[in-house]
Amino acid sequence: MATLVSAIETSVRLQLTETTASFWTSAELVGWIERGIKDLWRSIVDLKQEHYLTVDATNVSLAADSTTLTGVPSDVHKVYMIEPRDLTTSGSNAGLIFSPLDYNHDDFQLARSQSAIDPSNSVIYYAITGQGSPVNAPVIRTAPQVNSQVLLAFSYVPTLSPIVAGSVVPIPGEADNALIAWTIAWATAKEREDKSPDPNYLAVYATEKRNLMESLGLRQYQEPMIVDAVFKEYWS
Repeated sequence: MATLVSAIETSVRLQLTETTASFWTSAELVGWIERGIKDLWRSIVDLKQEHYLTVDATNVSLAADSTTLTGVPSDVHKVYMIEPRDLTTSGSNAGLIFSPLDYNHDDFQLARSQSAIDPSNSVIYYAITGQGSPVNAPVIRTAPQVNSQVLLAFSYVPTLSPIVAGSVVPIPGEADNALIAWTIAWATAKEREDKSPDPNYLAVYATEKRNLMESLGLRQYQEPMIVDAVFKEYWS
């Protein structure tokens, strides 16, 4: 069963022997829990096991004669894939591929100089620019331009929504102990003379986090993990 942030706060208060808010407010503890969630989230995203994969097949498109995508979600952290919504061989975008490339690459520069193309059996380069979430939606620049609109399926990792006491902890793999240790470490800084987090609880957090990352490192056991063939895309 999913854990609520309020349940983590309750466990922390039991350890702090303050079941009723007095020295530590609920806002303080929930704030530290949120910081712990974000720290774990960053590392889980880096595992590249698609724990937070989101596919938007409704809002994103490439308009005719445009150099940027429209409808890009405001919560984009990392992009997994961009592809036409219609992947059928008989569709208007058959054979169209979106390929990431540095904006200043020679091929990207050459593509920007081309006239608008028919959006099928072609390669469109894209570069992700701007700060991205939580500042704003990234600007995804493309080239060459197309002569008709392309509706897109946009696969990405979103940033986390704001965390409140009633939120479900958005971390897979039973992370309660890690979050409890993190929160106690930072909460007790308030009563320490040097105002630094408790090193013992930080060590507990580090151990729990390491074990969590190891348990989340592989999501399927059906087949061994292998590396795709080098230059496979150039095979005939």
